[in-house]
Amino acid sequence: MTIKRLFPLRLATVLMVALTLCLAFAMPARAESIAVQRASLQADGSGWSLDARFDFDLNANLEDAVNKGIPLYFTTDFELSRARWYWFDEQPVSVSQTIRLSFQPLTREYRVSTGGLQLGFATLKDALAVVKHITSWHVIDRNQVHQGETYTASVRMQLDTALMPKPFQVDAVNNRDWALASDWKRFTFTVAERAK
Repeated sequence: MTIKRLFPLRLATVLMVALTLCLAFAMPARAESIAVQRASLQADGSGWSLDARFDFDLNANLEDAVNKGIPLYFTTDFELSRARWYWFDEQPVSVSQTIRLSFQPLTREYRVSTGGLQLGFATLKDALAVVKHITSWHVIDRNQVHQGETYTASVRMQLDTALMPKPFQVDAVNNRDWALASDWKRFTFTVAERAK
């Protein structure tokens, strides 16, 4: 073989290796994630409520941030959809709930708050137990669904860095320690009878 015939082959090989390395480093690194252990809908007086349990641990940087007084916001998203053959999928429900986890240095107390409710805990472990368990969250009104129809319910939780103080938002973009999220957990929901 001559040099002229080997040069294009070597060039192609070098380019292929370089492209492979670039793609390997461009893939986002998977940070510690949140696992959805369980999710179900329970009938309540005016519709259905979500009960869900998540499992995760805070890494050292997140734990340090909380202990220094930086609040962490965990947002739980719930969606309900129904496939239609003739148009886009119907999505009658799309709601979010944010839970704030903070530490008060003066009282040495961890606080978990959502809406107007605020609870205090002596340890971070106890506070995280409340964050990890969503219970009786009203997500579906009975007039939003049709009896006998089958829907796909989806739930996920993520650390919402957009709600953090601005200096930490910038750091969160560049630091994978702040990337804590679950994949969507999907399950079917059939409206057997109206909530009473």
